Amino acid sequence: MDYLKAFIVGGLICVVGQILVDKTKLTPARILVSFVTAGVFLELFGIYGPLTDFAGAGASVPLTGFGSTLCRGVIKAIEETGALGILTGGLTAAAAGISAALLFGFLTALIFKSKPKK
Repeated sequence: MDYLKAFIVGGLICVVGQILVDKTKLTPARILVSFVTAGVFLELFGIYGPLTDFAGAGASVPLTGFGSTLCRGVIKAIEETGALGILTGGLTAAAAGISAALLFGFLTALIFKSKPKK
């Protein structure tokens, strides 16, 4: 049942993204930033935490989950260190994901040769 919940919630998030790609003139970069920002605001208003508890990876893996992680990290760091947490909290909370993205991006660049668009 957990897999089904994750599949449905993650799929719905992807459907929203696909609708934005197909029906708007937003660039993919703006859509990605919008998803991260939406995750921040949904976490800030207490909506994304219960969604993550319900759907697990279906809610935590998409970009909205990254925004939620950043927001939770900032809130925790502000409680622990004060205003300095605004600058350090998000990166501390998301450090593993950011490091993995950098490492795998670097390895992919070593393995494959980029080609210019025609």
